[in-house]
Order: sequence, then structure tokens, then C-alpha cells
Amino acid sequence: MAKTAVIEAHGGPEQFQIVDRVVGDPGPGEIRIAHKAIGLNFIDVYQRTGLYPMELPHALGMEAAGVIEAIGEGVTHLAVGDRAAYAATPPGAYCEARVMPAAQVVKLPDEVPFDVAAAMILKGLTTEYLFHRTTPLSASDTVLFQAAAGGVGLIACQWAKSEGINLIGTAGGPEKCQLALDHGAAHCIDYKAEDFVPIVRGLTHGAGVDVVMDAVGKDTFDGSLDCLKPLGMFISFGNASGPVPPLNIGTLGQKGSLKITRPTLFTHISDPDILRAMADRLFAKVISGDVTLRIDQRFKLDDIADAHRALEARQTTGSTVIEL
Repeated sequence: MAKTAVIEAHGGPEQFQIVDRVVGDPGPGEIRIAHKAIGLNFIDVYQRTGLYPMELPHALGMEAAGVIEAIGEGVTHLAVGDRAAYAATPPGAYCEARVMPAAQVVKLPDEVPFDVAAAMILKGLTTEYLFHRTTPLSASDTVLFQAAAGGVGLIACQWAKSEGINLIGTAGGPEKCQLALDHGAAHCIDYKAEDFVPIVRGLTHGAGVDVVMDAVGKDTFDGSLDCLKPLGMFISFGNASGPVPPLNIGTLGQKGSLKITRPTLFTHISDPDILRAMADRLFAKVISGDVTLRIDQRFKLDDIADAHRALEARQTTGSTVIEL
């Protein structure tokens, strides 16, 4: 039996129930993993509220790290006793142990602690595809990153600095702005106190930025487009303030032949070879010290509802882990 956090209806954090579930043995292509730590992400909120609907009842959670307890037939890249981590579908990481497909589970280097892996693998793999697989980026390019003090944002600040990319961040409040600066952002704008558009235009001498990376959604969308240079790329990868309203595609032409995309991590990691290459790059960044992870909040599995409340209220900085 494994303690598991499930929801039986979409809604607020009060929907969580802590239950005991039978784990069972892995079948062909599966593994059983005993979790040491679990990550918390905004996609978990979207699934809980029904913005991303799913069949219920269902356990939530998309990333975790732990030890492989058993492997099914055909699994060759993992062995019993291996340290491992994943960001994977279907959801179900909010538990002590689970059986799941092996293809999206990667071996975890000894140099990366369980809590760091659980807190960063989804966010870190997201950062990897933003900088390496969505649009070409080179040293000296300028990126506007919305919500630079969040879990992905603090990784992105360090990633950009390590590759010579000029990252302008936004964050809510002076303390969060300082966090982004401490992690490698070249500039950070307090969007609660200032209009970020003219400041970005000033910082780029009127040219605009090459790329916007935006996980905020509705509240920052229009301003983000106004910060792009002609032929610039807008990357939408989240909806923390709500989904972006329908767009008149002609607006992109009027604002300078802009480009826009809405990628997801799980499209990228559906190919196990690509996943492992992405994970290798991420772990190398961590082991080298180019990326360090800030874990500012820790909760127990029994308190998962409180973790969700803090995340939705934007009371968190850096990353959050659920400890077992």
C-alpha cells in the first residue's frame, strides 16, 4: 500500500483526499519506483481545477525522484536499486510509490540529490527545450522572461547567464526581482510597480527583444507582444494568470511579423532518446554548478492542499518539494 493524494472532482485544494492504494508489480515496459521527494508545478493546479481536464478519480503530480524497486519485461535502461527521476504522464506522482511507464524515467546521477531532482526535473527540462528546441538562440540574444523568480524562472536566469544570453526578467515585488538578479538575470522589472513594456524598450534601445518566454498567460500577453522586435518569437508555456484570450492572427503582422508558439514538455519527451539527451544536458548544468536549485518551500504529502494554496497565491519563490 502507498499513501496517495487523489481528487474525485475538479475544484479547489479542498478536493484532495489522502488514501492508501495498492501499488502492485510492473508489467512489460514499466517500473515500480519508491519516491524520496516529489515536485510541485502549476500544471498540477491546472489539472486540479479542470483547466486541463482528466478522467477522475485521479492522483496528481508530474515529477518525482526515488529508487527503482522493480522492473518489468523489456526495461533495459534502468535496474533495481537505481536512483531515478522523471517528469512524466500520466499524472500520479503525489504518492509514496507507483508503477508507471519506464520510457519517461531517467537514471539520476549520484551527484544530484533526490530533493533537487524532484524539484527541478520538470522545470529544468522545460528550460532546456525553451533555450535549445523551440527557436534558435545565440549568445548576446535578448530574452524577456515573465515570472523570472518562479521555479522555471530561476533556472532560466542561470541557464541564460551560462550561455551568454541577456535575460530581462519580470517579477512581483522587489524581493522577487532581487532573487532573479541574484540568479543571473541582467535586469528584472517589478511588474506590480512599473509598466514593463517601456522599460524593456528602453533597455533594448527601442529595438525590442528576440524572444519572450511567458508562463503567466492572460495578464502579460499583450505587453509581451509589444516587447518583441520585428520577426521576434513569443513562446507561451503556461497560464498562471489564466489562458490567453483568442487572438486575431493579423495582429502578429501588424506588430512586426511576429511568431508565436505554444509548446509543451511532454511533446518533446515523448521520444525516450530525446528525453535522455535533454536530461543529460540538464544534469550536466547542475553538476557543473551552472545551475543551482533553490528549494524555498517544503511540505508533507498530508499537506498537499496547503502547498497548492501557496502556489496559487504566488506566495512561493524558487521550487517547492513534497517530502516523504
